[in-house]
Amino acid sequence: MPDQQETTDTLISLGPGVGSKVERIKSESNYLRGQVAEELAQDSTHFSEAQVQLIKFHGIYQQEDRDARQTRKATGSEKAYQFMIRSRIPGGTLTAEQYCVHDDLADRYANGTLRVTTRQSFQLHGVLKGNLHPTIHAINESLLSTLSACGDVNRNVMACPAPAANRAQSQVQEIAHRIAMHLAPRSRAYHEIWVDGTQVETAKQTEEDETEPMYGPTYLPRKFKIGVAFPGDNCIDVYTQDIGLVACLEGESLHGFTVLIGGGMGMTHGKSETHPHLALPLCYATSDEILSVVETIVTIQRDYGDRQNRKHARMKYVVEERGIPWFRAELERRLGRSVQDPRAITWHEVEDHLGWHAQGDRLWFLGLYIENGRVKDDATVRLRTGLRHAVEEFRPGIRLTAQQNILFTDLTEQQREPLTELLATYGIATDPAQLGTRRFAMACPALPTCGLALTDAERVLPTVVQQIEADLAALGLADEPLSIRMTGCPNGCARPYMGDIGFVGRTKDVYNMYIGGDLLNTRLNTLYAASVRLKDLAATVRPLLVLWRGERRAEEGFGDFCYRVGLEYLHTQTEAAV
Repeated sequence: MPDQQETTDTLISLGPGVGSKVERIKSESNYLRGQVAEELAQDSTHFSEAQVQLIKFHGIYQQEDRDARQTRKATGSEKAYQFMIRSRIPGGTLTAEQYCVHDDLADRYANGTLRVTTRQSFQLHGVLKGNLHPTIHAINESLLSTLSACGDVNRNVMACPAPAANRAQSQVQEIAHRIAMHLAPRSRAYHEIWVDGTQVETAKQTEEDETEPMYGPTYLPRKFKIGVAFPGDNCIDVYTQDIGLVACLEGESLHGFTVLIGGGMGMTHGKSETHPHLALPLCYATSDEILSVVETIVTIQRDYGDRQNRKHARMKYVVEERGIPWFRAELERRLGRSVQDPRAITWHEVEDHLGWHAQGDRLWFLGLYIENGRVKDDATVRLRTGLRHAVEEFRPGIRLTAQQNILFTDLTEQQREPLTELLATYGIATDPAQLGTRRFAMACPALPTCGLALTDAERVLPTVVQQIEADLAALGLADEPLSIRMTGCPNGCARPYMGDIGFVGRTKDVYNMYIGGDLLNTRLNTLYAASVRLKDLAATVRPLLVLWRGERRAEEGFGDFCYRVGLEYLHTQTEAAV
């Protein structure tokens, strides 16, 4: 394998004009230290621009309450700065104690809510700068971390969350955890700042003693995402990952993985060179080989990813432009050996794991729906209070899902009825059949916290779903599954380019509408209508539902129907009906 720092060191030495501003911030940061500790100690509400880039690697985003922006601007006040903290939770697996720590922190330092992400982790919103250290310190005290939950490194490693007595299922979770630990940054900066508070004596000593053996001093060109899928169940949206691993079983033992590469959702409006891309099969690797294969793929992206244009920096563009044969040859060259051909993949379902399920060993797990991942109390459902009560009383294992829901695991038969009854007192349903269309809906946080949001998502999707659900009921389609995803910008955090319908924010209360994906999440959907106002989204979907009801084949899903007949036909028919 070539010198691990050769490419990044060369980039740094080339001088002005090479590499983006963020690349230079990383290279001059002394392995992610920068002035983070110094600015953290200052009596101020926010960090400087350079430190904002670096704190991402520590699991922090600097944000503001954008609802207050105009009022504060009019009064001459500074922005209402606040921070989002994201925990790294491989495979979405945590203990009852770790759940309670996050729940406590939500009250003590955040905005009173927890948010389950689409990558199986927790986010705390509304944390003030002075509370960053105690919050992150407490998360580490619980034996979790926020390191590399954000930033230009491998992010939280996803895995099918469903527990089972089957040894292979637990091995999938084990592999996800091993990959996450193996690809974590080696810099001591995180522990110095947030955990033990001990600074190294001099910058010179740091530079001499510390390296990033895999990442190098400028880390990756952009964020990197990995997911591990169980055979037949694409619940983690494996084709959206930079590296997707699809497990292969021999009997009930995990033998290895078909390796997919080059997935990614992000794009930029008006820039055709940016677009979502599905991961493609690369090779097959045994369980013993998988760590070396994954690490080597990461180094290829490190060396060939675009460091000048961050909008073109994801690995999907390396794969698209250089091709799978080139990528495989480079992988084999660095490994010093050939790799096996990828094995065929078959999907049966995208299981959301909601409701009661036999876990094996006479234990059970319960999947609970969380609308858009937001754990909060409202007028009808005291979700946060009820979940906390249940966790304290029953002490279940906790799994977070890629659909932003939560599983309680390791429950006995005797606990089923009292847990169901307890949750019902808080208005929390345990039967997923009661959820209707919202069961398969997801949204990103968007406004008011996300700095990239162009419009709302989480706050408005429930109303849009209710409108579409009413139309489905009126058409006799109420029992038909329909996946709906909404984001406040085109970066794709809620994976809106997959599934039946995607709404992607363009500007305030205006969205692009995509259709024609599939429930198995193996196909990208396609732009159907541009710049649709929020109030017109359900009305734009309605005539398509009418066509689907009248012309679909037996058991044909909405996305499959739209894909089969094509956009031209759909436009012709809906325009004629007006």
